[in-house]
Amino acid sequence: MTERIDPTRQFRLDGKVALVTGGSRGLGREMVLAFARCGADVVIASRKQEACAALAAQVEKETGRRALAVGCHVGRWAECDALAQSALDHFGHVDVLVNNAGLSPLYPSVVEISEDLYDKVMGVNLKGAFRLSAVLGTAMFDGEGGTIINLSSIAAEKPSPNEIPYAAAKSGLHSLTKGLARTFAPKVRVNCIMAGAFMTDISKAWTPEMLAALERMTPLGRVGRPDEIVGTALYLASDASSYTTGSILKVDGGAA
Repeated sequence: MTERIDPTRQFRLDGKVALVTGGSRGLGREMVLAFARCGADVVIASRKQEACAALAAQVEKETGRRALAVGCHVGRWAECDALAQSALDHFGHVDVLVNNAGLSPLYPSVVEISEDLYDKVMGVNLKGAFRLSAVLGTAMFDGEGGTIINLSSIAAEKPSPNEIPYAAAKSGLHSLTKGLARTFAPKVRVNCIMAGAFMTDISKAWTPEMLAALERMTPLGRVGRPDEIVGTALYLASDASSYTTGSILKVDGGAA
């Protein structure tokens, strides 16, 4: 008689350590909680140390997993190096890296985008992801392997006039994903989630008209709930995606 295998076991992360940037709120928070509930210890990184510490306490209380809170501005090279080293020193290894941190400041017109704003957007959305992937991807490759997940946006393919630098940075993440998938193969898998509109903290700034427009452009007729990122994130973080690398997966309600 053929043994029945429980397919849900593939999604477990027992014994793994997952580091999530922008991990204290929004999509990052949902991924942190999901990874811990599936057995992983977690490193929660964002610019606000207090918010990271509060979520770390919640993780440890609710799941029993270990959680390390690290304040980090991922747009700064040295802080990325310090974050990676803190995670490796504390846990001994990192098996899952999620480059989720991002920002897209408003600007009055494209010609009025300042050099400071441009550099800040590129730094947080692209430079930090590159540096953390380079450092931790190398550590994974030299160790037992691992997986890297980049968080992109449908703006990478359908940029609006209000998010040009952000869209350019997210498009860069697609190239980074494909290039690093080859660089770190076969021991480290690198993939990207191309997200649509989600009801995260940024949605608080949306006008009713903007929300209605987003709903109209989405075939599912609504924007996403933050927890709806979890299925794809767990798939890419776990052995369930063992033959998936260099991929860009849309989670956007069909908008792009």
